[in-house]
Amino acid sequence: MLNKIILASKSKVRKEILDRNNLCCEVIPSNVDEDFVKESLISEQASPEIISKNLAELKANKVSLNQKERMVLGADSVIDLDGELISKPESREEALTILKKLNGKKHKLVSSVCISRNGSMIWNYTDKAELIMKNFSEKDLKIYLSKISDETLYAYNVYQIEGDGRHLFSSITGDEDTIMGLPVLKIKEYLKNYQ
Repeated sequence: MLNKIILASKSKVRKEILDRNNLCCEVIPSNVDEDFVKESLISEQASPEIISKNLAELKANKVSLNQKERMVLGADSVIDLDGELISKPESREEALTILKKLNGKKHKLVSSVCISRNGSMIWNYTDKAELIMKNFSEKDLKIYLSKISDETLYAYNVYQIEGDGRHLFSSITGDEDTIMGLPVLKIKEYLKNYQ
């Protein structure tokens, strides 16, 4: 199995998932202007899934243009709340607003991955998980957020199912790695069959 890939992301979580699965990787962030791309796609009424797929491909393609014959992995995750795209928070106030929106509701976590070579996509995959959040008071949500460091909050989104965030949900259906941002089993399957 090919086990030396480039990760086109600064995400510590994705790097940890790859390391845990013996997919040694070099990290080269794509520095894609995600907000610009999202706004453009939203104006075209693209679904959260299409936005996630496009961003994963854009990141992988951009980095792979300068990496001759190397395989580059791009990834993107978004929350889909009844068709509304919810991205990572940029402030604690925004994080609280997101939690209040998700409070007591069912939503999907969409994670897309793309592998590119020489600037072109050669494989992609999108997985979804479904989560139902319990009902909490605003005070409880503020207490939850106060326990999360800034680094964790901005890197992992508003909940971490591998930690304290699990108790926020009454139901979690889907792959845990997908929820954390990288459906790694499908990546391993593709890489194994690639050679």
